[in-house]
Amino acid sequence: MLRASVLRYSTLRHALLCIAFFSTAVFAHFGYVYWSTTSFVKAGSDRALSSENAALRLAYDHGGRAALATAVRRRVEDPGVDQASYLLTDALSAPIAGNIDAWRGAAVGREGFITFTATLPGAKMPPPRVRAHFDTLPNGDRLLVGRSVDDLDQFVRTIQLAFAAAIVLMFALAGFASVAVTRRTAGRIEAINATSREIMRSGLNSRIPLRGTRDEWDLLSANLNSMLDRIEELMEGVRQVSDNIAHDLRTPLSRMRGRLELAAKRRLSAEHADILIRETIGELDRVLALFSAILRIARLETQQGSASFRTVDLKEIAEGVAELFDAAAEEKGGHVNVKGAGATLMQGDRDLLFDALSNLTDNAVKYGGRCGAVTIEVSAGPAGPILAVSDRGPGIPPNEQKHVLKRFYRLEQSRTTPGNGLGLSLVAAVANVHGARITMQNNEPGLRFEIQFPGSDCGSETPEASRRGTRG
Repeated sequence: MLRASVLRYSTLRHALLCIAFFSTAVFAHFGYVYWSTTSFVKAGSDRALSSENAALRLAYDHGGRAALATAVRRRVEDPGVDQASYLLTDALSAPIAGNIDAWRGAAVGREGFITFTATLPGAKMPPPRVRAHFDTLPNGDRLLVGRSVDDLDQFVRTIQLAFAAAIVLMFALAGFASVAVTRRTAGRIEAINATSREIMRSGLNSRIPLRGTRDEWDLLSANLNSMLDRIEELMEGVRQVSDNIAHDLRTPLSRMRGRLELAAKRRLSAEHADILIRETIGELDRVLALFSAILRIARLETQQGSASFRTVDLKEIAEGVAELFDAAAEEKGGHVNVKGAGATLMQGDRDLLFDALSNLTDNAVKYGGRCGAVTIEVSAGPAGPILAVSDRGPGIPPNEQKHVLKRFYRLEQSRTTPGNGLGLSLVAAVANVHGARITMQNNEPGLRFEIQFPGSDCGSETPEASRRGTRG
């Protein structure tokens, strides 16, 4: 199935297209090399023939036909001259000297070059191909000087053979590489497709297998698996939120229904009817508050950018929250204290930061033990501002810390107290909007809830100017 589908993949088509462009460039390059090499060799041979002709013309200039004929005969008889061709004829092409039997009909004109097949004395069969220069002398005699070009032809054939072998080898390797790469790509893509089909058929439990090669395909598969993990986590969160909403709504709705049934069955006095209406309105207000909190967290989780950010002073926000909750802490015999040296400026949304810190402080006062001692600490860390809330209560077990930021999640010891489990979810959403990181540490005893904000350039704005800009 995989082999049959290889041709359908665009990877192979793109690879073949690239091979075509590359082959065109290689052919052009090889053609140029072939042309320039053979042209250079032929030009060198022609220059040598022209030089030999000039030497014989010099003998003619000094001694006429007789001296030229003598020089031709000496060259023909010289054993050191390998397969040289010479012919001196009169104006009627009758041979005078040389080792060629007759003048070639192709040698037309006063001067030029020709190539022909000649039978030379002592030459091996088959007859060699000769490249010759011909010239017409002033007295009408004609001189032809040539050399065998068999070696040149053999050189050209060698280049042609190497060229053809290189082309065949290049196409073979390119085709093999294209198919191999395409099959590998198709195999990895098919694994992703198979996992996708399995997910569509049976749910989010399947994952793309990794081959351990740590290449780009393994990286892609790992990222897709992480995305599937995140989607599964979000889907599980949606399911839990739905269950929790249904659970939290059932109790107040049941109470309201019971009261309305009571009012329908009995004739209540005006006083009792007023109490029932007020209690029902209170239940409805709690339901509406629950939905408002859910919607606000949803908006925060989808908020992008920092268009509403201004320069804010975390110390000022901490002091405002401490003032708000100090009375509740005093009822438990404690106080809300603020620690921090001077103004700590950052870019952020003051209202969101105030609400997040209020939720943390409210939790610390509620669950911070009998003494109710809560400390809000503002400091400038090496990576950016740090906002921390510490209490002396039972704390949060390490295995529960990653869950308490989820919506509606509540610890066992807090289920008997009022609340809906959305406070820390709001804190996490605000931290995410500001690009902050949340950590929870053991305060021995109690919990230290820390928000680490990223560093930002707040410019030269003073805390007073920040307050005026926020309130205005």
